[in-house]
Amino acid sequence: MAPTRGHTSGWSADDALELLYVAHWRQLVRLAVLLVHDVGTAEEIVQDSFIAVHGKWNRLHDPDKALAYLRQSVVNRSRSHLRHLSVVRRHAEREAPSPPTAGADHTAYDHARRATVLDALRRLPRRQREVLALRYYLDLAEAEIADMLGISRGAVKSHASRGAAALRADLGAELEETR
Repeated sequence: MAPTRGHTSGWSADDALELLYVAHWRQLVRLAVLLVHDVGTAEEIVQDSFIAVHGKWNRLHDPDKALAYLRQSVVNRSRSHLRHLSVVRRHAEREAPSPPTAGADHTAYDHARRATVLDALRRLPRRQREVLALRYYLDLAEAEIADMLGISRGAVKSHASRGAAALRADLGAELEETR
């Protein structure tokens, strides 16, 4: 008998996390990609999150919230990765000038449009980017986002509104075409 979606109490860490992995791995990787902008790194972050939750399984206050713990772990590990990259970039900039970066060679319009939207999303402040990713990619409710990020529902609304306005301003007509 398999546990119901999200219901993991009474299951071993191996069984519960296997179920969660099968059901949510791809979604968690996509969330991490939105935050760290790299598929390989996102996969590592998600894998590390599963390992961490597995190691702490017996200490979870509510095993039925394991998916929420995983999501929180992915967001926190993504933040840590971005902080690390920021330090590395600052150090590298002090050491030597950066070589010019080559532009992406996208042949399909959809890829170019997706890249444009992702670039605009990357330019948002971290909190706005996190709220928009959780709200529109994972389709989480304001209360869930607030709980996950440790902020009020009003702050979630504010970050979502400001982030969406910044994206509209940044993308202009491009965003209107995708609706």
